[in-house]
Amino acid sequence: MTQTVCDGGSPVGETGPVNLLHCHGFGNQFLIAFTDEVPVDAPELARTLCDPVNGIGADGMVFGTPTSRVDSTRFTFTLFNSDGSRAEVSGNGLACFGHAILRTGPQQEDLDVVVDTAAGPRRIRVVGTPTDPVVSVTVEMGAAAGGPDLRGLSVDLGGPQAGRVASVDMGNPHLVVEVDDPAVIDLATVGPRLEAHFLPVGCNVHMVSVADRSTIRLRTWERGAGLTEACGSGACAAAATAHSWGAVDDLVRVRMPGGETTVVVGDPMVLSVTSTFVGDSEVADG
Repeated sequence: MTQTVCDGGSPVGETGPVNLLHCHGFGNQFLIAFTDEVPVDAPELARTLCDPVNGIGADGMVFGTPTSRVDSTRFTFTLFNSDGSRAEVSGNGLACFGHAILRTGPQQEDLDVVVDTAAGPRRIRVVGTPTDPVVSVTVEMGAAAGGPDLRGLSVDLGGPQAGRVASVDMGNPHLVVEVDDPAVIDLATVGPRLEAHFLPVGCNVHMVSVADRSTIRLRTWERGAGLTEACGSGACAAAATAHSWGAVDDLVRVRMPGGETTVVVGDPMVLSVTSTFVGDSEVADG
């Protein structure tokens, strides 16, 4: 299904209409545009188009641009959250980006590609064909490293008790908080309150419980997007943290409100995502 959206004369449509691909990974929604360069008003475009009332509705907007003039087949992944802020990387966003490359490129089946991000190169493998609405994707997310400074952080969950707490860098910042049941946490209140400690950079906030040695449960407050159905980099951060606690093995199922993903703990962390194509939208000068 294709719809037309007027962008008020933005640079995206200066040389004609630009096609947006709308995909989601476990309910984590992304709009993807392939352009020669990132528009100067990309933050405003992301805020407008990601708005579910006045735009299309998504958690973020991705621009795929050629990494260099020499190699037009290698892309740079640039992500703006729904509030217009920049994000270094996104696991589900990269999976959807790989799906979009497969749908628009010359490949007839499967895809194995390295793309550039603000967090460094990331490898994406897609199993499927350009016309498949649902494809299986694995993303090499890099190594998990120590994250933001936790000194002075007060973890107040509004009643429920917090267990172990850790910070993780997956190319983007994460706070992982162990709880008995992520579902009972008022994350719409707790998330921004905990994130405020890390401003102005911000931080993704995750409530995590360990079900057994192969399964954890996760709920996420994402900086720049709020409550989301899933978070791929957060799943990696949570799996790496639980593994460092000795609570899980190397292969971890991560259960999120939007669905269950699999993470292989290692260097790199390997994330498995099911990407679903939602539709096309045409951005035109209006």
